[in-house]
Amino acid sequence: MLVIVKIGSNLLQTAEGDIDLSFISSLAQQIKKLKKKGYKFVLVSSGAVLAGIKKLNLGRKPKTLVEKQALASIGQAYLMHLYDTVFANYNLKVSQVLLNTDVFKNRQRYENARNTFRQLLAWDIIPIVNENDTIAVEELIFGDNDFLAAYLSIMLNPKFVIVMSTAGGIYTGDPKDENSTLIREVNSPEEVLKFVKTTTSEYGSGGMKSKLEAAKIVHSLGIPLAIVGKNTPLEEVLEGKPFEGTLIKPSPKPVRGKKKLIAFIEQPKGVLYVDEGAKKALLEGKSLLAVGITKFEGSFERGDTVSLSDPEGNIFAKGKVNFSSKELKKIIGKPTREIEKLFPNRPSEVIHKDNLLLLEN
Repeated sequence: MLVIVKIGSNLLQTAEGDIDLSFISSLAQQIKKLKKKGYKFVLVSSGAVLAGIKKLNLGRKPKTLVEKQALASIGQAYLMHLYDTVFANYNLKVSQVLLNTDVFKNRQRYENARNTFRQLLAWDIIPIVNENDTIAVEELIFGDNDFLAAYLSIMLNPKFVIVMSTAGGIYTGDPKDENSTLIREVNSPEEVLKFVKTTTSEYGSGGMKSKLEAAKIVHSLGIPLAIVGKNTPLEEVLEGKPFEGTLIKPSPKPVRGKKKLIAFIEQPKGVLYVDEGAKKALLEGKSLLAVGITKFEGSFERGDTVSLSDPEGNIFAKGKVNFSSKELKKIIGKPTREIEKLFPNRPSEVIHKDNLLLLEN
């Protein structure tokens, strides 16, 4: 059973501002115990910038992007050294994986990364993942590691995601307010978005709202997610025992298989406009036929993902096309029998229902 554990920056420091080695040790001890029960782990760990600050005794956050990237370069090596040293005390082996969003936007890189994770886990290695802040530019960043954990969930399909943060869960108000109460269980992230606001921690970039936005992805995949503090035992969460924190239940109608890539990873290369009859058929679970397409935009190849729009311009679905944009020009609006004459050895559907994802209920 694979578990993704996301660790926030501020969990890695003590109240005095030092690196919290006792927390890392406790984490390793828990993982050691749970691995004997058949669990495997991928850790998504923030903290490279924090570790760089501590290594240099800088005493402040970086003021520029260049400073942040330089500190991340220094701190990532230091952070991995700490993980490697502490986890080795429990006979646990770790590896470093640094990612940017381009890995998830390119199918070949995505497959290569997934194969690497599979091999590491097969070797009983614990991958420790972070965003590659040293080379990141705005177009390639996740924003924070909450989204990195969510995207890894698409790639690796874990059985559980645990987000460890200073907040320790979702509250009805400011966690520091004595009138706020911990929300222990919700059916979806949308239920509690009204209780949170966008914030950033001292050394991190996320906040509870960011966590819930990322949790929407995990929820839609049918994966349970828990938001807990640093002192909540992982075993309690994974074994279904009462725990201090918030459990977000998985969606009862999860996005699975190749439709995950259509939903979250692959960017549409064009837009197909369909008439009301075609839209009605698609909403009823049927495939898209050329006769129902009125026009299209974009340049795409066979197998690319495109968006589908109704006559009013509302995007309501995404799917993988069986025809390139050049080929579609020849068959748009034509009945199936004519398409079979033009392309005798090809599927007649422009988008098969198995490769179609509806974006509305």
